[in-house]
Amino acid sequence: MFDFANPILLCLLASVGIFAGLYALARAARRRKLRRFGKPEVIAPLMPDASRYKPAIKITLELIALAAIVMVLARPRAGERDTTDVAQGIEVMIAFDVSNSMYASSTDSPDGTSRLDRARITLERLVDRLGGDKVGLVAFAGEPKRLLPLTTDYYLTKMFIGDLTPAMFSDQGTSIADALSMCAQSFSGDGKAPRAIVLLTDVEDLEDQAAVLQTAKDIAADTIQIDVIGMGTEKSMPVPMPGGGMLEYDGQTVTTSLNEALARDIAKAGKGIYVNGASTKALDELADQLKVLGTTDFGKVSYKTSAEQFPTFAWLALILLIADIFVLDRKIGWLKRVNFFTKPDKQPAAAGDQPSKSSKK
Repeated sequence: MFDFANPILLCLLASVGIFAGLYALARAARRRKLRRFGKPEVIAPLMPDASRYKPAIKITLELIALAAIVMVLARPRAGERDTTDVAQGIEVMIAFDVSNSMYASSTDSPDGTSRLDRARITLERLVDRLGGDKVGLVAFAGEPKRLLPLTTDYYLTKMFIGDLTPAMFSDQGTSIADALSMCAQSFSGDGKAPRAIVLLTDVEDLEDQAAVLQTAKDIAADTIQIDVIGMGTEKSMPVPMPGGGMLEYDGQTVTTSLNEALARDIAKAGKGIYVNGASTKALDELADQLKVLGTTDFGKVSYKTSAEQFPTFAWLALILLIADIFVLDRKIGWLKRVNFFTKPDKQPAAAGDQPSKSSKK
């Protein structure tokens, strides 16, 4: 079986024909210009170093190399082979805060990057570090919503991360306790794999702090670690809305700030760590904390893979491009002395071999 990973890119092969046509037009234009000065057979001796065949050789090399590069991009595959991998890792549920307060700046400047954008970037980078871990996603505001069950499909996970926005919830607020409970219920039932919940929030508008801390303690008692990534700073910031203007309540502009003290208390109750999302070492510290949990085998995964054939075309393109560097438009010096198309003149006979006059008689 022969197929391509990116078959749509094969349309680029049309460029080979386009460049070949442009070359033919350029050569025809060159011949027309030369005829203005005289007959080609008369002008040819005036250009002794101009090769008649090497330009065609060069363009042929370049066009074949271009076709090979297109094949590399299209990634041809042939044949199948059985592959078995042993998946190892931990289970990580992400609790992502999408309340309106996440629209506020994540810095001390009102015009800084929003907490929502910084949280999405932080989460995408975290997913890149997970390796073989399983990851799930819960978004929450006034209520939680499970968006993605545990999976190793990180591409799909990033697609969901890009769609996270407060517009997903009409009921606003920050229901951290319910979000943590939903995450805890989303893990596999056997409990063999190390489990962790990563909470991304600004811990704002929290009504029942005692309930959140108790929920965190109960979840930690079930050997589930809770780590918290705080978004924003402790400086009060207005909340800009997507439609323009600022978030208001009773005619007053609403301001919000990161409740860093409570975020630390949640992490402590959940036997995890707290990091600020603005810190350059946040992901390193969180990754080290997750490594403490160890890993487990998720079992063997068997699948069929096609053998990649693009290296062959990559080498072909490289060889042709290198050859093109050494093929010049002018004639090769030592070949000028070789005549491939006419017979050499006969050598004159030696003096001793000349027939005598007497013999002609």
